[in-house]
Amino acid sequence: MKLIIGNKNYSSWSLRGWLAVKQSGLHFSELTVPLMGEEWDRLKHDMDEMQPSSGKMPILWDGEAVVWESMAIMEYLADKVGRERFWPKDNVARGMARSIVSEMHSNFQSLRNELPMNIRRRMELPGISDQTKRDIVRILTLWAEARARHGGAGPYLFGTFGAADIFYAPVVTRFVTYGIGVPGFAQAYMQAIWEHDWMAEWIGAAGEEEWVIEQYEAVA
Repeated sequence: MKLIIGNKNYSSWSLRGWLAVKQSGLHFSELTVPLMGEEWDRLKHDMDEMQPSSGKMPILWDGEAVVWESMAIMEYLADKVGRERFWPKDNVARGMARSIVSEMHSNFQSLRNELPMNIRRRMELPGISDQTKRDIVRILTLWAEARARHGGAGPYLFGTFGAADIFYAPVVTRFVTYGIGVPGFAQAYMQAIWEHDWMAEWIGAAGEEEWVIEQYEAVA
């Protein structure tokens, strides 16, 4: 298998796809294509010639299968290796996990726009919009409910590392980058995510990248 991803410093969806493949336990190679550069434009053209991905990142190649979008990649891998590797075994917990992953996949646009992922930077914004504040409160509420109801077996949202943590890992990096104040339970969860071996690998690689996307650096 080959996973095509964007810049590790900036690409939240690439992080989700990469963590999903790591969680699958399957061997894969990766190709990083800098976003918004000539190589990125060439890849989008080549991919559009082969399948209707519209230049989406990340992209997983597995033999004849080409899968794009992080959610689809995770579900494709779950079908290959067993869904219990990604989702809680308990029906109630699994229902909640699917719900909060779906909410992360389709919502929180204000937070995404106002607090773009930028792992290398540390800054505190003078202010954030009311909608982004609501997004943050909603995320913290979801984390609190998952931890309280289903997190007793370990430090992650549903105890053991899984799909929900994969999808909220980029949010953890955003909270760290922009110095978002969170309650103690969320600090503990964020620390568990930040110190996970795969996250440490990704964060280290992001720090070594030389590519800079100015529009993501201009946040103030």
